[in-house]
Amino acid sequence: MSGGNTDLQATDVVLPKIPATAWAVLGILSFGRELTGYDIKSWSDAILHFFYWSPATSQIYTELRRLEDLGLVSSRAVARDEVREKTIYAITPLGIEALRSWQATVDAEAPVLKHGVLLRVWLGHLAEPTRLRQQIADHRARLIEELEAAEDSRQQADAQPDWAYPALVASWAVRRIEGEIELADSMLIDLDRLAQNR
Repeated sequence: MSGGNTDLQATDVVLPKIPATAWAVLGILSFGRELTGYDIKSWSDAILHFFYWSPATSQIYTELRRLEDLGLVSSRAVARDEVREKTIYAITPLGIEALRSWQATVDAEAPVLKHGVLLRVWLGHLAEPTRLRQQIADHRARLIEELEAAEDSRQQADAQPDWAYPALVASWAVRRIEGEIELADSMLIDLDRLAQNR
């Protein structure tokens, strides 16, 4: 995943009206490799889900067809084995220009937080204290697993000289998850304090 050339300016490309998933798929292809839909899903699972989301495989293929129809992506069949073929996709020059223009001119939407654990804490007056505590502990355990995956993603990005910007994002993801673990620990302490004061 290359960092791109910062000296290049966004052109007056007319941006197609496509969903964010399409931009994400196009973004994965912008790192200069020919990829199958399966490869794109793997890349998405390895990094995108830490800060955006990882689209389903069916969504990826839907967007690839849309992007190809718009001339932003090209495809070609190559041999998978002696019998079967697979389709690989590459971003086109028009796709690079569209993505560069979108990145430069379209304002980023505000992040949306949907935190199921906090929703349950918010309703803590209806909860069994031990069950509420267990829900937070379970959340913390999931965060530990996610932190390991984010660390792995960071190491993979750090190992690629042309993945400087993905490495920055992976590092941010690690710090975000570490912060969430600290918040979960604080919430457990706060719950204990609340239980003592009742």
